[in-house]
Amino acid sequence: MELIFATHNQHKLEEVKQMLPQNLQFKSLTEINFHDEIEETGTTFIENATIKSQTIFQKTGVNVFADDSGLVIEGLNGAPGVYSARYAGTGKSEDNIAKVLEELKGNENRKAYFIAVFCLILDGKEYFFEGRVNGTISEEILGADGFGYDPIFIPEGHTKSFAQMTAEEKNSMSHRGRAVEQLNEFLTKIA
Repeated sequence: MELIFATHNQHKLEEVKQMLPQNLQFKSLTEINFHDEIEETGTTFIENATIKSQTIFQKTGVNVFADDSGLVIEGLNGAPGVYSARYAGTGKSEDNIAKVLEELKGNENRKAYFIAVFCLILDGKEYFFEGRVNGTISEEILGADGFGYDPIFIPEGHTKSFAQMTAEEKNSMSHRGRAVEQLNEFLTKIA
């Protein structure tokens, strides 16, 4: 089965490749020479994942999956949410953590969750898979591994941030790991 993962994000690509079986082959947008920016105009994670999948499916006719994911912080009324990647502004991903920590100063409610929603388009039909992990936001950067908000997110029941964990530890409990597990189970059933 030919399959495209609708992402240019190298970190996401590597993470998903580690989680899916090696016999499940897929190509990234870079590998199919698709370099256009897909505008994420949705107001929900499902809408944004669908926009990405539909765009690539319409242009290529090839089975495709895409995800949208983000960090939802209770003490910030759900922010950064669908704007997680561009919370501090477009192209300012390194400032996102600083903005979150600044906005949470003095706020005792640091409950948060990461969510990932995958939209798979297979033979023109849409399927959705969702993963979520609850946790809290630390008061400072903890660890240097991972990407995005990993250095400030401590999953429930743990004392280390995602950035302090090995890739295997993180993937076993992460939002993306949980969604990819469902995607893999589905693809295995239909294979």
